Amino acid sequence: MTIAMAEEPILETPSSARLDAETGDHDDGLSAFAEVRQRLFGIAYRMLGSAAEAEDIVQDVWLRWQATDRSVVENPPAFLATTTTRMCINFSQSAQSRRETYVGPWLPEPVDTSSNPALGAERGEALGLAILLLLEKLSPTERAAYVLREAFDYSHREIADILQIEEANARQLVSRARKHIADGRRTPASSDEQRRLLEAFIDAARKGDLAVLEGLFAEDVVSYSDGGGVVRTAARAPVTGRERVAKFIASFASHFWTGMTLTWVETNGQASVLMSRDGVPGAFATIDASVQGIDQIMWIMRPSKLAAISAARLKIG
Repeated sequence: MTIAMAEEPILETPSSARLDAETGDHDDGLSAFAEVRQRLFGIAYRMLGSAAEAEDIVQDVWLRWQATDRSVVENPPAFLATTTTRMCINFSQSAQSRRETYVGPWLPEPVDTSSNPALGAERGEALGLAILLLLEKLSPTERAAYVLREAFDYSHREIADILQIEEANARQLVSRARKHIADGRRTPASSDEQRRLLEAFIDAARKGDLAVLEGLFAEDVVSYSDGGGVVRTAARAPVTGRERVAKFIASFASHFWTGMTLTWVETNGQASVLMSRDGVPGAFATIDASVQGIDQIMWIMRPSKLAAISAARLKIG
């Protein structure tokens, strides 16, 4: 397989709408790019945990594709996936620095998956917020290897080519990443059970019912609130432990839910709740659960992270 990397981009990027609407021709490479655009976004999103950053990467890949001598590229999908992955690895280094100075807990940006369950993947893996949070602890190359293997079913040989390493090293990267994910998470509950527990949690949270909340939680449950420093009501540190989390949730029951409209949505392949007042999204919540109960509660309140969930999904409920 021959993969040629292009120099700096020189042409303007077409919008997503154009890529979806145009058929392209053999001169500008649009058709070949459009065919794999969804996969490129899926790779970038899993690598970065941000829909906005993933979209920027995909647009930059388009520019590089336009600047490339495409006559020497034997396998356009492989070239584009390679370019996307390597750009994400480079970008991850600066992104990690920014997240180290992030105000309060950082959580991945949720994306609506109701109409696109796998986000361009052969399998809907490495997509849940809890998994994306664990992937943040991996090195960029480990994360790339895991995403390419688990979500997109790339062979170890193909991963080695993309990362420019030996195949044996690619196998080691995937193995280490799998072990880290397995060690960092209990066996998850089924999607139906996750939905049931989330519904029960929201109901108890609205009522401020301490006993019910404690009964839903695992002993070491953690509540994360991502306000990014721009939402004052978001907790600046994770809250841990069954009793502490229950008291924390109950403490704002009397005012947080007043006038709040709840919309059940599917994000990152799992049940979630979008909360809004007067049609404006104000918060988002989802959970990660196992047989021991709810292990993690993830609240996202930063407005920019709610933007990826289409306002069209808001309903009076």
